[in-house]
Amino acid sequence: MTGSAGYQGSPRGALVDPGFAGLTAENRWLRTRHAQRHLLDLATGVLAAQMRLPPTEAAEYLESLAGATGLSAEDIAADVVNAVAADGGPFVTALPGSGGHAGEHLAERRWVRRTAAAAETSDTAGEAARTLLDGGLSSIGADSLWLWRHTGPGCLRLAGHAGVGAAEAVAWQWIPPAAPEPFRTVLAGNAPVWLEEGPADGVLLPGPAPDAARALLPLSRRDRTVGVALVGWPGPAALDAAARRAVTGLLEVAGTVLDAEDPGPPLPVLVDVLDSLAHPAALLRTRGTSGAASVEHLNDDAVTALGGAAPASGSSLARAFPVVHAELARLTRRALATTRVQRAARLPAAPRTGEAPPMLDVRVLPAGEDHAVVLWHTTGAPGPATARAVARLQGVAPFQDSLTGGETVWAPQAYGILGMDRGETPIPLPGLRERVHRDDGDALTELLTTLTERQTGAQTVLRIVLPDGTVRHVRVAAEPLIDEGAVAGIAGVYQDVSDSRRTEAALTATFDHLTALHDQAELRHQLALQLQQAIVPEVPGIQELPGDLVVAARYRPAAEEYRVGGDWYDVLALPTGKILVAVGDIAGHGIDSVTGMVALRNAQRALAFTGHSARRLMGWLNEVTLRTGGGTTATAVCALYDPEDHGLVWSSAGHLPMLLLREGRARLLDPPQDILLGAVPGYAYREQRIGLRPGDTLLLYTDGLVERRHAGLDEGLALLAADAERLADREPDELVDELLSTATGDTDDDTSLVAVHVRGRPSER
Repeated sequence: MTGSAGYQGSPRGALVDPGFAGLTAENRWLRTRHAQRHLLDLATGVLAAQMRLPPTEAAEYLESLAGATGLSAEDIAADVVNAVAADGGPFVTALPGSGGHAGEHLAERRWVRRTAAAAETSDTAGEAARTLLDGGLSSIGADSLWLWRHTGPGCLRLAGHAGVGAAEAVAWQWIPPAAPEPFRTVLAGNAPVWLEEGPADGVLLPGPAPDAARALLPLSRRDRTVGVALVGWPGPAALDAAARRAVTGLLEVAGTVLDAEDPGPPLPVLVDVLDSLAHPAALLRTRGTSGAASVEHLNDDAVTALGGAAPASGSSLARAFPVVHAELARLTRRALATTRVQRAARLPAAPRTGEAPPMLDVRVLPAGEDHAVVLWHTTGAPGPATARAVARLQGVAPFQDSLTGGETVWAPQAYGILGMDRGETPIPLPGLRERVHRDDGDALTELLTTLTERQTGAQTVLRIVLPDGTVRHVRVAAEPLIDEGAVAGIAGVYQDVSDSRRTEAALTATFDHLTALHDQAELRHQLALQLQQAIVPEVPGIQELPGDLVVAARYRPAAEEYRVGGDWYDVLALPTGKILVAVGDIAGHGIDSVTGMVALRNAQRALAFTGHSARRLMGWLNEVTLRTGGGTTATAVCALYDPEDHGLVWSSAGHLPMLLLREGRARLLDPPQDILLGAVPGYAYREQRIGLRPGDTLLLYTDGLVERRHAGLDEGLALLAADAERLADREPDELVDELLSTATGDTDDDTSLVAVHVRGRPSER
């Protein structure tokens, strides 16, 4: 099932006022109307279920409430949905004059619900973030919103953001498992963290200043954490109960948005990360088992290192790296085979026009099954070229220390890197110990030992804790100054590598998880498909049943592997002599939908043996769905055929209408207008009866057979009826096979189709 709440006919398209000036204004108007319609539809569905009204009467009742109270229909709809969301009780407890919330609190709840409804209709997580920030969070002083999707054990990937610069978004695309403490607390405890004066000293979070207020909240969907949200303020803020209530209410819908949106391939994110690095990087794509590779992307530093002319995307390794392509191909094959980083200390220069520096500290990292990333560093010619290269680098500052009583000399940039004023006295390298993070003390000791005792150059990265508590990653590269066999001083450079450390950590997390995510997705798909085929096997030919019934059933998986769904069908002779015929469709796709399908199909089979009516079976199945967990919903048809009087009695839970093929003509059997399974408890389903005649064929099916992306459902049903009439003379097994082959559905959803045929000619009975 692709998200429809059940078959209610096709809505008519809205007409846009031709007086609107420009597509932007028209698009904004349509989105606003879509959000309002979504909220009204939710409220209408609640009223229809609780008051047992047809949808049309429920919508009219909603309008009458708006007229009686003097409120807008959207405000009344927000009250109705809020009442059910709060405690599942009757909606009237939240309406004005009926003892519910009043005044500012009620207005706040309406505002939150309307903003959430607008966000829920967004096409992407980024659009939802902008809606939540502009339509709600900004009114309580917030100026930024981050939404990360949970992609693996402790790993978060940025799915959407608002009020955030592009460079900062790239730097925080990935939150690796070794995340700052607030992220770990939110994921482990599934509880929000409120930081009115920013995080603790030494903890780095997105934001304009260390003391700016932040709120981190888990985003949940069906009792599982699907992501984390971070709301930012421009400075310290008092987050009182009202502000926390508003933030929590607005972000409830974000979990639904993250869970519903397809995250898509991660490679565009890799390109962004590579472009943010301060050294050359290339993205390679391999082809087949031969390991042949092509270049998909080079960052700017890589283009410069290779001579300034970027090869076209898809160029061979030999063209981009003419001297070292064989060695790079070997490293790439090993990286993909072992899923481990491969290294080379030095590869020769690629001959191009002008000077081409060698490739130093080469690393090849696997990125999924058929991609790899190459990282390397370069040095230019000695003398002026080195000076020009250092001058072009941001955050680099030479220094020189005397170990014989002389002074320490810093370049001007060093003061900013180490968080000191220009008027302060420079600190020699050994004296930085008080400013170094306590966990990096051993690294500083090892660096000094190498310089002074081993008398050789070395480098390391230290975390420097600045006076305001901010932590900065500083690379220290130094050489000893030796005079008559003793170390008289130290010369080197400080480089602020905070941004690149974050992006490289994110890149490493990306590589670690790409293969794992692919393997997990493939395993879940195979498990889901095997489970579905085991529980709902296809009837290979035809099945003979009492009462001159012949049945043919088929199941067609989704076109895309990861979309294995929750369709099921069942045809079963019962001890009472009646025959159960059923079709159902669990909302969603994947292993969760398949396991939910198994639970409902088995429950329906067991309940059918009680001998009760179709409507009673459907009511019980609704209670089973509500107790399955995870917010499962489904549509279904449950029919009982009596061979004695040839009558078919059925109930429908929001499912598509059955199709009766009689004497060469097809017609849809209008189902009772009852709600889908798992919506509300205690719902009383209705049933209808029709007599079947010899020669009749009854078709039961799921939405994958008729739903089309760019057409209404009524059009798909009409085409099905026309195809059924054209194939009316076919045997049941031939009929279902040809209907599947000519099906008009194009949503790539899975499909179940059951044909029940009564043997004999129309004149026999």
